[in-house]
Amino acid sequence: MNFELTPDQLAIRNHVSDLLKEVCPPEYAAKCDEEQTPPRAAFDALAKNGWLGIIGPEEYGGSGGGATELAILLGEVGYHFEELGMWVFRNLSYGCFAVLEHGTKEQIESIVPRVIRGELSFCFGLTEPDSGSDASALRTKATLEGDHYIINGRKVYTSGMDISDYCLLVTRTSTLEKKQQGITNFLVDTKLNGIEVKKLQTLGQRAIGTTEVLYSDARVPANMVLGQVGEGWKGADAYLCYERLCLSAARTGAARAAFDFALEHAKTRQQFGRPIGKFQAISHKFADMKTMLDVSETMIYRYAWLMENKRATRQDAAILKLYTSESYKAISDMCLQVLGGYGYCMEYPMQRFFRDSRLATIGAGTSEIQRNIIASSLGL
Repeated sequence: MNFELTPDQLAIRNHVSDLLKEVCPPEYAAKCDEEQTPPRAAFDALAKNGWLGIIGPEEYGGSGGGATELAILLGEVGYHFEELGMWVFRNLSYGCFAVLEHGTKEQIESIVPRVIRGELSFCFGLTEPDSGSDASALRTKATLEGDHYIINGRKVYTSGMDISDYCLLVTRTSTLEKKQQGITNFLVDTKLNGIEVKKLQTLGQRAIGTTEVLYSDARVPANMVLGQVGEGWKGADAYLCYERLCLSAARTGAARAAFDFALEHAKTRQQFGRPIGKFQAISHKFADMKTMLDVSETMIYRYAWLMENKRATRQDAAILKLYTSESYKAISDMCLQVLGGYGYCMEYPMQRFFRDSRLATIGAGTSEIQRNIIASSLGL
C-alpha cells in the first residue's frame, strides 16, 4: 500500500492550486460567504479547465482518474474555499459516480458529459424532518401512475437544491418488513411543477447553504429511476461512502488552510517581546494540529487506495469520516484560540473556518452514527 503521489498526481495539485489562486483568492471566498452567493465564477473556471471530469471516463470527456485523483482535487479546492469543494463534490458524487454506477446507458450519455462540462449541477435529497440519523426511515413517497411516478413528501438539508438542475432523490416506493427495503432513487429535474424550495439560514456554509424541499404531486418520468426499483438503499449507502471520501478530502484541505493562516499569525504576532508561537502553550497546539492533519491526509489516501482496489468497507468510511470531521472541528477551534480576539472578528477568515467546521461532525452522518457503524462492525 503506497501513498506516495506520482508526478502526474502532484501536477494535479499544482495546476489546481495555480488556477484557484487566480479565480478563488481569499477575498473572493469571503465575499461569497458574506453575500451568501455561490462561487459560480470559480466553479465555471474549474469546469472550463476540465477538472469536473477528473473521474469521468475519457469517452465522455473526462480524464479517467480514480479516487486518489479525486481526493487530490478536492483537497486543493477545499483549501481555497470549502464550499466550492462542496459544490464540486456533489456533482462528482451524484452527477457522475452515482449515474455511472447505476444509470442506464441513456442516463449516462445524457447526463455525465454535461456534468463534466459544468452544464449541470447535482444535489442529494435524503434527510427528512423525521428521518435524519435514522435515514432509511424516510417517508417521501413515489407512486407509479402510467409512465410517471408521483412524488409527495418533504426533505430537509438538501444542500444546493436552489442552484441544481437535478436532485438525486431517495424515496419510498413500497413498505416492507425492513425499512431499508422498498426504497427507490430518482434523478429529479429540480424545475418540475410540484417542487417548492425554501432556503434555510444556517450558522455556516452560507455561500451555497441548504434548503427544505416540498414535493407535492411532482411527476417524474419512470425512465428517471436510478438503479432498480425497491433496491435504492444499497445505492444510497454506496453514494454516502463515496461522499465520505469527498467530504474528508475537502474539509482536510480547509483545515490545512486554517492551520496555515494561524501559523503565519503565530510567527508574526509579538507579545511579551517575542512571537507568540515561541510560547509552549501555542507551539504545542500546532504540534497537535500538524499531527491531526498528517493522520487525516494519510487516512484519506489509504481509503482512496481501498476504493480503487475494491476493498473499502462501511467501517473504513465511518472511521475516515469520524476522524477527519473531529480533527477539522478541533483544528478550527484551536486556530481561532491562537488568533485570540482577531479570530473572533468577522474581518478575518478564521471565524468562517470555525463556523463551517461545525457542520463536519453533524452533516452526512453524525460522529455518533459513525461510532455506531464502527462499533457494530466489531460485533458490539
